[in-house]
Order: sequence, then structure tokens, then C-alpha cells
Amino acid sequence: MRTATLLLVLCCTVCGLDAARAAGADTTKTVLGKHNTDAPINIAADKMTADLNAKSVTYVGNVIVTQADIKMHANSMKVTTGASGKDADKIYADGKVLLDSPNSGTATGDAGIYDVPKKLVTLSGHVILHKAGRATMSGSLLTVNLVTGQAQIVATPVAGTADQAAAPGMPGNRVQGVFTPPSSSGN
Repeated sequence: MRTATLLLVLCCTVCGLDAARAAGADTTKTVLGKHNTDAPINIAADKMTADLNAKSVTYVGNVIVTQADIKMHANSMKVTTGASGKDADKIYADGKVLLDSPNSGTATGDAGIYDVPKKLVTLSGHVILHKAGRATMSGSLLTVNLVTGQAQIVATPVAGTADQAAAPGMPGNRVQGVFTPPSSSGN
């Protein structure tokens, strides 16, 4: 019974079901649109397993993470908790990662990390950023700070670390972009 209770507490805290914190949440205008970084984080998947010793929960199969207006989709995600074991620390996404914001577009990559305390999203691999039908940028690593709105795309190979998957480089190690100007109404 104690193990079942611990599992339930771990799952609830990792999923961000802290409504009191969300009530006083800060809403920030970022590259991903107006995003509430303190909103609860909801996760849905086909299957979930928890590791009480590692203080982590792994979701597999059509995984969708939602926080306010932003959704992240992936084949699998692993959520770890911080030192307190109560709050989500990092969400590691793997396999066909898609980050979707209705206000600004989508970003795709091979792998992703959402560092919850730092409010930082990183996508790696073959990264493509589609900005609301007007622009497409590609590289090997995209980093978005959800608080400041700063985003950076790099194209050079990036070595993997404990928090970030290795990212292969783009052809010529250059970021690529295509921008579509608005059509003129008289031509």
C-alpha cells in the first residue's frame, strides 16, 4: 500500500497537478506566443511506468505534454524530479518530437528536453522551425527560453551531454532559412 501511495504522489507531482501554483502564474510573451510557464503540465500516453528509486516516470506511445497553449508530442518521454522529489525537473522527449504553439507555429526535432525550472526548451537532431506559414528555419539544435523569448538555432555538430543529446551538423554547418514576403495586393 505504501508503494502504491508513493507512486501516486510521484505521478501527481511529476505531471504538474499543482493548481494552487497555477492560480498565481506568470504569463509571458515569447517566441512561442503568450505562454504561461507556471501552468500545470499535463501528460497523456498509451503507457506509463515509474521508477521510485530514480524518481522518474517514463511515458511511451503517442505521448502528448500540454502546458497552457503549448503542446509537445513524441514517441516517448521521461520525466525526472528535482532533489525534493516533488516537482518535475526535466522532461526528456525522444522520437519524432513536435513542439506546437498556436500563436507562432511548430518546431520538430529528433529529441528534446524541457528544463522546467529554467523554463528552457531544447530540440536537437534534424530541427525545423515553421513560423506560422511565413518562414521555415532549419539547423541541428534549437534552444528557446520561455521567459525571455530568446531563441537560437545552430547548425554545427553539438556533442551530447547529460542533459542534451548529440546533434549532427547541417550541410556546410550553416543554419538555413526561407522567408515568404507578404503578397502585394495590386499584382
